[in-house]
Amino acid sequence: MKRVKRGRFYFSILLIIFAIFSNLYSIGQNKKIVYVIPIKGTIDLGLSGFVERAIKEARDKGAKVLILEIDTFGGRVDAATQIRDAIFESGIQSIAFINKRAISAGALISLATNSIVMVPGSTIGAATPVAFSPAGTTSPTGEKEISYVRKEFKATAEKTGHPADLAEAMVDPDVEIKGVIKKGKLLTLTTQEALKLKLAAHQASGISELMKIYGLMDAEIIEPGLNWSENFVRFLTNPMFSGLLLTIGFLGIYFELQAPGWGISGTIGVICLILFFGGYLLVGLAQWTEIILFMAGTILLTIEIFTIPGFGFVGVSGIFFIILSIFLSLIKKPAPDVPVFRGDYLRALQTVVWSLVATLATLFVIFKFFPSTRIWKRFENAFALKFKEESNLGYKVTLFNAEAFKGKEGRTVTVLRPIGKIQIGDEIIDATTDGEYIGAGKKIKVVRIEGNNIIVSEEV
Repeated sequence: MKRVKRGRFYFSILLIIFAIFSNLYSIGQNKKIVYVIPIKGTIDLGLSGFVERAIKEARDKGAKVLILEIDTFGGRVDAATQIRDAIFESGIQSIAFINKRAISAGALISLATNSIVMVPGSTIGAATPVAFSPAGTTSPTGEKEISYVRKEFKATAEKTGHPADLAEAMVDPDVEIKGVIKKGKLLTLTTQEALKLKLAAHQASGISELMKIYGLMDAEIIEPGLNWSENFVRFLTNPMFSGLLLTIGFLGIYFELQAPGWGISGTIGVICLILFFGGYLLVGLAQWTEIILFMAGTILLTIEIFTIPGFGFVGVSGIFFIILSIFLSLIKKPAPDVPVFRGDYLRALQTVVWSLVATLATLFVIFKFFPSTRIWKRFENAFALKFKEESNLGYKVTLFNAEAFKGKEGRTVTVLRPIGKIQIGDEIIDATTDGEYIGAGKKIKVVRIEGNNIIVSEEV
């Protein structure tokens, strides 16, 4: 009898322990998860990739609420629409927390959420698409582009229950709302104006106050951040850095073309172009067309350097294909029903043109000021083929009088493209042409002397 009572006692204890653990597990399972996703800085395709990943992660973990903390002056419309579509497809309650500003593309993302909360002194609006000129100025795009973006804003607002007329007025200055905005002006709202016009649901000074408003004080907050690859891609596609990569790439190819063979300058140039191209490939701008063009250009340029004397049609075609692939990789390929934005073409053209201008300016500075510096003398061999200058081949370290070679004839020891080695009598010396290519072993004549530079031409 005692054993039965003791067994019942132990069984009761086990039931109590099981009930406690069950309640704890139930509490853990019912605890709300809130994802706070930062949308800050320029809205680009690197950022949209991060937001899409964070939303998918939130959905997989069963998050109940998405809070998008927004502070941006805008960016790419296509990147903003990708973020908007990801919000719609998530099926999760979403809140836009405008922490300072949601301008242009940031306004579209805000409208895609179920509720908009703003900190005091914030702004939202000014979303008309603009085109960038090569001079860096901006101007409104055409009616087709404005109409498309206006309808995107209106459709987004209608889906989430925000005032559609306010959304349209943010994009199109021709939209007039009595008592709110006159025709010819773009709509931008402060926190108090957005609250008055029922665009913003609440005002909050921070995330904690927002959580209190929506009854989420006991929720678990997860704040995802950009991983190293996403940060790296955003860095590569940053307009300033991508332009620098282009400039260094162009410089490397130029210096490589000045001497036969392949050296460090060409390697650096190709690496920079691959980094530039790879960044835009990873964010989905570059497609197979651009990859094929880039590879074709590289192959043609390699053939020109290694197998074909001079620099002609093959080399020019290679450079053209490389530049064309870079230009096309900067442009987003829209869906058939989406207009091609003139601003995308101008922005791509601006990047390529200014990179070429920077390349020419750098070359001017290098050839104007660097040849007499120690730095140039230390690194000039990095841009040219290295020769063995042995005495039995006629090389001498003694100084010579360049004027003594004026009018004399000789032969080329290396190719002149346009700089190389020539032999006059027993001496092998540096010489250059007026720009034309002269192959090795060709008969030449010294046509003039410029300082210590010997200028030659091919004897026919």
